[in-house]
Amino acid sequence: MIDELLGRADLKAEIERLEEENERLRRRYEAESDRRAEATTARQEAERRINRLEDRIAGLEGELERSDEELDLEYRRRERLRGRRLSAVLDRLESFRADGEGALTATVRGTPPDPVAETLDERAALAADAAPCLVCLDDAGLVSAALSPPLVPDVAPTWDDRFRLEREWFLPTGRYVLALVRADLFALGVYEGERRREFRGFESDVKGDHSKGGFSQARFERIRDEQIDDHLDRVREALAEHADERLYLVGQREAVDAVAGDADATAAVDATGTPEPALEDAFRSFWTTELRVI
Repeated sequence: MIDELLGRADLKAEIERLEEENERLRRRYEAESDRRAEATTARQEAERRINRLEDRIAGLEGELERSDEELDLEYRRRERLRGRRLSAVLDRLESFRADGEGALTATVRGTPPDPVAETLDERAALAADAAPCLVCLDDAGLVSAALSPPLVPDVAPTWDDRFRLEREWFLPTGRYVLALVRADLFALGVYEGERRREFRGFESDVKGDHSKGGFSQARFERIRDEQIDDHLDRVREALAEHADERLYLVGQREAVDAVAGDADATAAVDATGTPEPALEDAFRSFWTTELRVI
């Protein structure tokens, strides 16, 4: 009553209202401060993520540039060698001499071994592309050759005063059997070096790939597969007669793999025609070495 008489009631009500408003503003300020702190933290984290992403982008761009440089790498020269030309190139490599241990010979079958990678540096990728191959390098960079002979040997990286090369890896020597195998053809020669001493060949009646005639597709494929199996059985019988001799098998990869057994070497070659001319083509293809100058 007294407060009302003195006008204090309105003042107290106003004070309570202002105190409530002040508390509301305080809570709002604190909430806003929390939000600003969270925003600052989020901004800082975002900046850190941006920096990490920028570093990653820069790294990837560097890798891309290096990849582009590798893609730009090219062999300085490529040549397919056989016969006299092959012998002449081998003569030159065999005549090379280096002081001390300046000549490196090594087989590359995938990733180049460390001595090859260190010697070739960024051009080691070209040696990997040529694999399987035999590389001849020198410490002065005068010789940098990758050779893919018919018989790629396993040569551990070796530094010497000359390159380690054996003619039998590149050229026909001694007595051996070279056989050409296709899904419908077989040809076999017994050789002494480059001279053929014996020959045997035959063709089998195998339905073509692209014409099934009046057969359904499934029946056509079954008949063709049976014909190929019969042909390969005849091939195995012929090869068994030369089981104790050096045997090199060439031709269609699937057919060769099906009868390879313990063959000393195999290769995919494209030799067409009847058995004897096809074997002659296969002989030339097999005894060819590809030279790549890195």
